[in-house]
Amino acid sequence: MHCPYCECENTKVVDSRESGASIRRRRECALCGRRFTTYEQVQMKAMMVVKRDGRREEFSRGKLWSSLTKACAKRPLAIARIDRMIDDIETNLSEQGKAEFDSRAIGEMVMSRLSDLDQVAYIRFASVYLDFSDVESFKTEINTLLEMGETLNGHADTNQLALLGGDINVVPDPSTEPPQEHSEPSS
Repeated sequence: MHCPYCECENTKVVDSRESGASIRRRRECALCGRRFTTYEQVQMKAMMVVKRDGRREEFSRGKLWSSLTKACAKRPLAIARIDRMIDDIETNLSEQGKAEFDSRAIGEMVMSRLSDLDQVAYIRFASVYLDFSDVESFKTEINTLLEMGETLNGHADTNQLALLGGDINVVPDPSTEPPQEHSEPSS
């Protein structure tokens, strides 16, 4: 292992710990004495992803990480939960024993886990993955998500982070709402 500071090849491990699906190693350079951290992960067999247009590319944990962190940006979610979700998806794919996976199947796995984790992150991911063509399809997806939350135990899931906040249950459709009467303020 090369020292990232002085490029010396002589480094030693001073501490090792399991960190989820990887091993965290604290290393020290024999030349400059500086410490740095490395992570080791088990190399799964190469899995290919078949894209919508028919292209094939190698499964990339980094691409999945990037899309999930964008969807979860500014949400109160620990990075460890995102890591566990990616580990779970990767393990699930590996256990299937197939060499190729349709990108839609991976997207569905992500959406399923995100809907249980954080509704806002789910909608963010779905807006890109499902490629909503208009506001109406976006609204339909939000209403479906809200209805799913209400069907759990007859009420909204209290472990779920709020999508719209407050007691709002559905996105109102202005074309179906009755006109509101305005009253004159009394003096």
